[in-house]
Amino acid sequence: MRNITSSASFADSKPHYEILDGLRGVAALLVIWYHVFEGFATSPVDQRFNHGYLAVDFFFVLSGFVVGYAYDDRWKRMRLGDFFKRRLIRLHPMLVMGVLLGALSFMVQGSVKWDGTPVALSDVMLATLLGLFLIPALPGSAPEVRGNGEMFPLNGPSWSLFFEYIGNVLYALFLRRLSTRWLTVWVVLTGAGLASFALFNLSGFGHLGVGWSLLDYNLPGGLLRMMFSFSVGLLMSRLFKPVHIRGAFWWCSLGVAILLCVPHLGTGGAWWHNGLYDSLCVLFAFPLLVWLGASGQTTDHASTRVCKFLGDISYPLYIIHYPFMYLFYAWVWRKELSFSQAWPVATAVFLGSILLAYLCLKLYDEPVRRWLSRKFLERKS
Repeated sequence: MRNITSSASFADSKPHYEILDGLRGVAALLVIWYHVFEGFATSPVDQRFNHGYLAVDFFFVLSGFVVGYAYDDRWKRMRLGDFFKRRLIRLHPMLVMGVLLGALSFMVQGSVKWDGTPVALSDVMLATLLGLFLIPALPGSAPEVRGNGEMFPLNGPSWSLFFEYIGNVLYALFLRRLSTRWLTVWVVLTGAGLASFALFNLSGFGHLGVGWSLLDYNLPGGLLRMMFSFSVGLLMSRLFKPVHIRGAFWWCSLGVAILLCVPHLGTGGAWWHNGLYDSLCVLFAFPLLVWLGASGQTTDHASTRVCKFLGDISYPLYIIHYPFMYLFYAWVWRKELSFSQAWPVATAVFLGSILLAYLCLKLYDEPVRRWLSRKFLERKS
């Protein structure tokens, strides 16, 4: 069944695919555990979500599909400025919350870099200001306060919103104007570029987990990840014809979980093994899962509520959880703990992040978006 009440995908009243909302939530939950286990990355026994970084590519495919479905047929009556207002109102309030929580957690941690070097309050304030306007910090600059090269050192996941914004700008100015044939050509070209990036190991780590920094090939890698995944989602929204599938939400959720949990492939110099796996996931598996998810329907009240809840908290959960990961990592590394020792706290971080995301959604994000919509989108007759 379709549902027009979820707040996860649209700031508009157009009906949408609620199973895709649920899948976004499932991927966000898996991202939390991927980041939890990053605290134990030096121990292969304690690493469980080796391909969790690919959740970002899944998000980009979902975003392209959703944006294409929501806006492609509205451009005759919608101005460019209105589109950007809608996207800013949808995305930016929670981005602001994530940055502020990141600044708070950094100061709670003692305002020091990873190597223990103290950071001046003025640098923290500058990093906060840049984060609020989604301006990346240059590696080694004063606002790059953690000292590990992150674009957004107060809240790492902001990097994917940086590319999401670029994707929305490209859509509004360029991609929406392409015919389906030329959009297909664009998808093929960006897909070939992304596969080449992975297979030739331009990341230097044998995987596609790039885009979070301005170091090395992160920027072109992040652009390729976004441009292919967002564009293939957009293309699918134009070509979409549902197929019959029962239990789509559960099967697709299982598929996402399995793909993100596969161990890192290749040993020694065989980096291309993992690059091939990443490429197959992004180029084929994720688009297929989105297609199947859009084809399915929830058939009972319980599954509908699950999808709506997961969809509603998905973006808040993704964008506010990482400041607490910084504190978790500092605690784990200081005490040299394994996951078997730290799992109670890790579980508390996971559950606490879900609770905080829900509270932020209901007490902050939804009210702020309603106010901004009334002020900037509703026109007087």
